[in-house]
Amino acid sequence: MKLALRRWRQDDAKIIVAACTDTITQRYLPLLPSPYTHADALAFIERGATERAVVDADSDEVLGAIGWRPGRDNTAEIGYWVVPAARGRRVASTAVELLSAELFQTDFQRLYLQTALTNVASQRVAIAAGFTREGIARGASRWRDGTRYDTVVWARLADDPPGPSPRALPDLPDGRLTDGVVVVRPMVAEDGLVTYNLRVLPEVSGRSVVGTPADPAVIARQCAESASKWLAGQRAEMTIWRADDDAYLGEIAVYYAEPVLREAMIGYSLMPEARGHGYAARAARLVTDWGFESGMARMIAGTAVDNIASQRVLEAAGYEREALQHARLPGPDGTRLDNVMFAKVRPAAA
Repeated sequence: MKLALRRWRQDDAKIIVAACTDTITQRYLPLLPSPYTHADALAFIERGATERAVVDADSDEVLGAIGWRPGRDNTAEIGYWVVPAARGRRVASTAVELLSAELFQTDFQRLYLQTALTNVASQRVAIAAGFTREGIARGASRWRDGTRYDTVVWARLADDPPGPSPRALPDLPDGRLTDGVVVVRPMVAEDGLVTYNLRVLPEVSGRSVVGTPADPAVIARQCAESASKWLAGQRAEMTIWRADDDAYLGEIAVYYAEPVLREAMIGYSLMPEARGHGYAARAARLVTDWGFESGMARMIAGTAVDNIASQRVLEAAGYEREALQHARLPGPDGTRLDNVMFAKVRPAAA
């Protein structure tokens, strides 16, 4: 499908109203009027000097909207929305590419956009259009109730290469990993309750390096923002499920702290009823193999000295004990614990 950008027309008002009353559009564009009326659409059209309709180049069907807000020193912020029926068809990313090319030809040198941490679709648009993730703008936007939220800042310069921008952590093939016994899937917002029930277990929270918030709402938000960290190349958080009945078993993650060395760390936890069945070792093998296929050269993991069960998991997954690191892990009441370091190196190509 070929797209084009054109000026808005009065007869576009109906489709604008339909798109701007959509739940997702209202959520991620909280400054839109609510309810959004025909009069709002006409006002939007009339002030549209920097707004364009995204249309099918052949049929002129409106598929979305894109616009820009000029800033200082030849910069501009881009924003967009897509009608519900056109989502998932590269409409937004293609529109961003078209508008970027147009703006760069008119002396703009830096274009940027901001996305909510939970707006994964919009972050994928930025990546596909060749924008680079620059960081987090804390409290940069407000939800409709007035509370502030952080945004991810993405930017593209006039001399940047065409997209998509590179990613350190690719998606899972077909959206999951499986060996027929366990299934590993990316963590999503809907995993909030099972993740909370796992992380608050004393034997899990007591061995957590970062600690576990005792608030299910915080855990739910962390799950919802998990995909953003994956797209950033920081860590890939996944849930583990039993293949035959889709029972929740636990979680596993890849932390890509040393991309220059191509070294990543795995960590995992299981529900009590899932322990002792080899599920953790299966998940660790799947995730480790995915890491190697994604370009990592070395995978590491660590356990407390007394965590024999976890050490057996790593050994079953093909990891080898390398070292004892003194006082590496935080312990209770300000103490420090020794860490047993395990590693697995990517096999040499045949």
